[in-house]
Amino acid sequence: MKIIILGAGQVGGSLAEHLANEANDITVIDTDTARLRELQDRLDIRTVEGKASYPSILDQAGAQDADMLIAVTNSDEVNMIACQIARGLFNIPTKIARVREHDYLQKDHAIFSSDKGIPVDVLISPEELVTQHIKRMIQYPGALQVLDFAGGQAQLVAVKAYYGGPLVGREISFLRSHMPNIDTRVAAIFRQDHPMIPKGDTVIEADDEVFFIAARRDIRAVMSELRRLDRSYKRIIIAGGGNIGARLASSIENDYQVKLIERNLSRCNLLARDLNNTIVLHGSASDRDLLIEENIEDTDVFCALTNDDEANIMASMLAKRLGARTVMTLINNPAYVDLVQGGVIDIAISPQQTTIGALLTHVRRGDVAAVHSLRRGAAEALEAVAHGDRKSSKVVGRAIEEIDLPPGTTIGAIIRGNEVLIAHDDLIIENDDHVILFLVDKRRIAEVERLFQVGLAFF
Repeated sequence: MKIIILGAGQVGGSLAEHLANEANDITVIDTDTARLRELQDRLDIRTVEGKASYPSILDQAGAQDADMLIAVTNSDEVNMIACQIARGLFNIPTKIARVREHDYLQKDHAIFSSDKGIPVDVLISPEELVTQHIKRMIQYPGALQVLDFAGGQAQLVAVKAYYGGPLVGREISFLRSHMPNIDTRVAAIFRQDHPMIPKGDTVIEADDEVFFIAARRDIRAVMSELRRLDRSYKRIIIAGGGNIGARLASSIENDYQVKLIERNLSRCNLLARDLNNTIVLHGSASDRDLLIEENIEDTDVFCALTNDDEANIMASMLAKRLGARTVMTLINNPAYVDLVQGGVIDIAISPQQTTIGALLTHVRRGDVAAVHSLRRGAAEALEAVAHGDRKSSKVVGRAIEEIDLPPGTTIGAIIRGNEVLIAHDDLIIENDDHVILFLVDKRRIAEVERLFQVGLAFF
């Protein structure tokens, strides 16, 4: 595909890296010459310096025959205008825009939905994606990552196996005899940062990062096999009342006891007016006395969600030292994520990886319903829809053991209508099944996409 990416920031740069490695024709537009040069030195891409919304710059980038435009600059307005020009002047088929400002996204404004509105085919709201991601983590204490498939019918969960878990030190095949009424599949194991494709005789060791897939109703039961099941969270403290902090408080305040700390007084007043059951506190999240006063030692989750990575990390470390049970920290700089996660900080949240997963869903060939980036881009989970019949498709009408999957790829589950079917070798894939795949080697993406492309015989 010929793809133009507007914006060479963290998301634009990471996306260019993902897509360039998959043999796409990528052009990146930005005003930052040094950043463009750095990307071009590292990746096999074209770069164009200039304002992303200027018709002449888009023309120079090859917009006349582009398949897709992905607008992820720091300006909502530039992203939206670029999409307008992409359709009006260049007729680019697919236009994706990142839009941050909540006011643009209000349903009653409908600026993207009508024929007369702004022609954006896919809207990406990083704040909304990150909020939902954190909310799922709060719903499943002890999980490192929780991913929804088929509208949440099935979930892929990553947990760290702990000493004392019933399955730790045993073969994976023991899980079925130990839990005969619950069907699940271990999709992958990361041991000391190295991926393993699990087999029935694979023994789970303490500190393994285990990815398993199951129907939503069975997730907590399976988690209890790998670690002592943490008690449900009740008390949440959110540091930072920006877009993400405010959205998270609003979405969980009816189910949890929520306190929100914000240092800007006028923002505090606004939040206090808009939120119903959240206690809004004026102050700094790294104020030791304030945290002690608010009973940080009894807090189940401390979420540091300001725009400042260093402030988030320091506040999280302080909260943990003062007795917070779990700390989740928003970190924009990818270099920091590996440094801090798993130490004092329990879960580092990367907005880039969350956003990139949503973007890749719309870039993948074939009928792909969802893409999730795992372990900060090291692996990928994919929800692909199978179409056709045995003649026209490489997967439909075949048992899983017959499918020629690329190395490092496993099928975890199949969603058929409202039924979640955990993948076993003799399970036959049918037309319109949603197939959940796990890839530890992302260089195999193109091979997986080809498996789900329908031959001409189907038409």
